[in-house]
Amino acid sequence: MDKNPKPTEKGLINRALTALGELGIDAEVERQQPKLGRAQADALIRVRHGDQEILYAANVKRGLRPALLGAVLQELERLGEQGLLVTDYVTPPLADALRARHVAFIDTAGNAYLDRPPLLVWVKGQRPTGGDAPPQMGRAFRASGLQVIFALLCRIELVDRPYREIAKLAGVAHGTVGWVMAELPKLGFVAELGRKRRLLRPERLLQQWVEAYARTLRPKLVLGRYKAERLDWWETVDPLKYGLTMGGEGAAARLTHYLRPGTLTFFGKKAEPRFLLDHHLRTEPSGEVEILRRFWNFDNEDPARAPTLLVYADLLAIGDARCLETAKRLYDSILAQPGK
Repeated sequence: MDKNPKPTEKGLINRALTALGELGIDAEVERQQPKLGRAQADALIRVRHGDQEILYAANVKRGLRPALLGAVLQELERLGEQGLLVTDYVTPPLADALRARHVAFIDTAGNAYLDRPPLLVWVKGQRPTGGDAPPQMGRAFRASGLQVIFALLCRIELVDRPYREIAKLAGVAHGTVGWVMAELPKLGFVAELGRKRRLLRPERLLQQWVEAYARTLRPKLVLGRYKAERLDWWETVDPLKYGLTMGGEGAAARLTHYLRPGTLTFFGKKAEPRFLLDHHLRTEPSGEVEILRRFWNFDNEDPARAPTLLVYADLLAIGDARCLETAKRLYDSILAQPGK
C-alpha cells in the first residue's frame, strides 16, 4: 500500500515547490514515499542552492492549525533533521512557532523557512491565492467514525468482533461501525483474511487518528471550561467519586511522574456540580480545567484514568514544549503495549 502519494498530496507538493522556485530556490521530488527507519515520508525533496544540494524528507499536511501542531511536530521529529513540513498555508503566528522550534516548512502561498547553512530562507505573511480544499479523510475520520477507530486502537482484538459489540464499546450506532469497517480496508488499515479481520499499520492509523481527533472530535466533546484558584489538588483528587475520568496533563503526570500540570482535563457524562463546588471552579471559557464528554464504553486498566492513547492525543493537542516532551515518553509504550 501507499507506494505513491495521493494525487492531492502530489499536487500540493508540486505547488509548494513552484512557490519555492519563485523565491529563487530550485527543488524537485527525488523519490516518493521513502521509508526512513520506522518513519515514512511522503516524498524526498532535493533542494539546490548554488553548489549546495540538500535532501529533505517531506511530510504533507493540509489545513494546519494550532491544535494540530503537536501531532505534526511529533511526526516530523521521527524524520530527523531532514524533516520538512509541506502544507497549503502557514499563518504568520504558526510560521513564528515553527521557526522557534527550528522546523523547516514550505507552503503553496510562498511562505517558507529553510535553515541549512549557508542556505537561509525565511518568508512569512504571504497570503494564499488559490482554492486548496480542506483535507478530506473519508467517513471513517468523521467524529463518530473516530470513536470506532479509537476503540480499535485501544482494543486491537475488537477488529474481528461482531459489529454490535464494537458499536457498544465505541458508543456509536451499529450502522456507523458498518461503514467504518467498509472503509478501513480501502485505506489499507484492515485486512480481511477469509472470515477473519486484522488491523494493519496501527502506528500510521494512530498518527492519522490523533490529528483528526484534535481537528474534528475533540471540539465536539467540550462540556465546560473552568477557572481554578489552584491546581495542586490534581495529585489527590479521586475523579471516580464524581463520575469522572482524568485525562490530559493530570493523567500524564500520574503516568510518567515527569510533568507538572498546567491544565486539567476530565471526561464524564456531565459536569457534576459537586465537583465544581468542592474544587472552587467557576465557568471561564479560557479556564485551565475542562470537562469533556466521555465517548468510550470500556474500562482502562486504571478506571480513574483515560486510556494512554487519549492522554497522548490530548498532550499533542495542547502542543507546548512540556506536553510534547511528555508525549514522546508515552509514544513507545502505546505502540509496545496496545490497548493502554
